[in-house]
Amino acid sequence: QVQVVESGGGLVQPGGSLRLSCAASGSIYNIYDMGWYRQAPGKQRELVATITNGGTTGYADSVKGRFTISRDNAKNTVFLQMNSLKPDDTGVYYCNVKGIIATMRPFNYWGQGTQVTVSS
Repeated sequence: QVQVVESGGGLVQPGGSLRLSCAASGSIYNIYDMGWYRQAPGKQRELVATITNGGTTGYADSVKGRFTISRDNAKNTVFLQMNSLKPDDTGVYYCNVKGIIATMRPFNYWGQGTQVTVSS
């Protein structure tokens, strides 16, 4: 099985920065797509940013220009650099990883989430 673990969340003031990390481990053959989603209190989970194995990125309009997604393929890790944070960015951030495991079957796994709170 594949394990997906996020880290880097915390409490920051508006305008501050955080860097989230998500590491996938286990019997992984290949990882294709990685992404970050978030869920604010009382709202549905929404897409924040995605990145393909070819380096193509996509962002929600609300975070464009402030967030940057990147990946380290050698470490099966995806990052989310969050700058100029706003209170509306508050929520639980989840990492999603899609790929193929060693048994040649596809996988689509979610991490447990990491809390990001932006407040003065």
